Amino acid sequence: MFFAYLMRSTGDYYLASDIMQESFTRYLERYGQDSQIAALLYTIGRNLIYDNARKQKRNAQLQSDRNNPVDDHEHYLMVREEYRQVLAAMQTLEADERDILALAVSSQLSYREISTIAGISEANVKVKVHRSRAKLRQIIQAGE
Repeated sequence: MFFAYLMRSTGDYYLASDIMQESFTRYLERYGQDSQIAALLYTIGRNLIYDNARKQKRNAQLQSDRNNPVDDHEHYLMVREEYRQVLAAMQTLEADERDILALAVSSQLSYREISTIAGISEANVKVKVHRSRAKLRQIIQAGE
């Protein structure tokens, strides 16, 4: 679930893997193995995503092409292509829209927990999730 959130937020498998590893490391160093609060882990991951975005802007690095065609079954390719389309469409959303939607879809967190992580009201989370889904649907349909 956490990795799915990171993938949806970053759109990059390797970056999501790195952020997941760093998130768990920081979580364990700070809170130890006895603590099991998922919202803290998601908050750490979210902050690392933002840190990475700031570094990319500061360094003005170009984003590399993440599309690596894989020779496999036709069905696998179709599913993978649809997944890429969704990830690409998510990257066109505003950062806060993408973040809230990724939290809602990828985690088993309640809207209340997401509101705590994002620092906004629960009602605002619901509105943002609804609007982000509608916007994402429009982006995907326009791309077809």
